[in-house]
Amino acid sequence: MQKPNNIEDSWLIIEYQNGHKNALTLLVKRWHTKFCKQAYYYVKDAAIAKDIAQDSWQIIIDKISEIEDGNKFGSWGLAIVSRKSIDWLRKEKRDFEKMKVYFEEEKQISIPTLKNTELIQKLRKTIETLSIQQQLIIRLFYTEGYSLQEISEQLNLSKGTVKSRLFYAREKLKLKLKY
Repeated sequence: MQKPNNIEDSWLIIEYQNGHKNALTLLVKRWHTKFCKQAYYYVKDAAIAKDIAQDSWQIIIDKISEIEDGNKFGSWGLAIVSRKSIDWLRKEKRDFEKMKVYFEEEKQISIPTLKNTELIQKLRKTIETLSIQQQLIIRLFYTEGYSLQEISEQLNLSKGTVKSRLFYAREKLKLKLKY
């Protein structure tokens, strides 16, 4: 016996395949929150989970015409969200490793234009206590002179995320340098 939810999903998919666009809206209302929760289970960040759910909907919309058994929509959609979440985690791990290697190399390079005063040394040591992402944004913004937009394009992050990381990095530096 089919569950009532599966029957409703099947009906909505058939309706959408027959050209009724409102059926997709109802399908999204039924499943979007579940997709966000599924993505959050993996990434532990609500904003990223919403982005992953949105990307998953794009794939679902592109392939919904191929669905033969609408009863399996839920498991099919959740599998897409899970794969997208895992892909995001893998990409984050690769990016983190690249940044880590970059900072290890940068620590070995001295900057000849700056005088090695106690304050500069203290600032460098304090910056090293920040997360790798915050260190990277501090360096790109202050040392390299990139704009927020350029940094967001380089790191494939939204401009708001870059701005936020820069703000929190500066706040941490202020607190640590006060003492």
